Amino acid sequence: MSYASASIEVSSIASQSDADAFYALNEEWISRLFTLEDEDRAVLGDPFGRIVASGGDVLVARELGSSGTVVGCIALLAYPDDVFELAKMAVAPAAQGRGIGRLLIVAAIDRAKALGGTRLFLGTNTKLAPAIHLYEDAGFVRIPRNRLPVSDYYARADVLMELM
Repeated sequence: MSYASASIEVSSIASQSDADAFYALNEEWISRLFTLEDEDRAVLGDPFGRIVASGGDVLVARELGSSGTVVGCIALLAYPDDVFELAKMAVAPAAQGRGIGRLLIVAAIDRAKALGGTRLFLGTNTKLAPAIHLYEDAGFVRIPRNRLPVSDYYARADVLMELM
């Protein structure tokens, strides 16, 4: 699976270097806007064991060309009954405004379907208005907390959405 724009390619996480970029990109925005929780550290610190081995995936967006720098990422967390959570989307501040977030969301939706997903949800926060707009453009709609397929969910998530 590969998604690309003129200068960015999105593909599945493939190395420890990709995993390190996944951690760093997410740590930056979460720490800046919220508090990095223990569950964040656990998932970000072991994406192969905590996400990929459980049937999910992490997608990274990298610059095409010689640098190959990872400038964005998004995770698909697998749950029972073919349910996936879209999570941990991040784009490096210097790379924002280039359509990378939109590219990541489209790639993640397609990947969830390829993994057999029948339901895709996410939690976000009103502080992340640009991300909410991208999710809505991709077909996500707001849902009440009681529609979440999980009981213990991030306290910072005050906007819950599901792909319709």
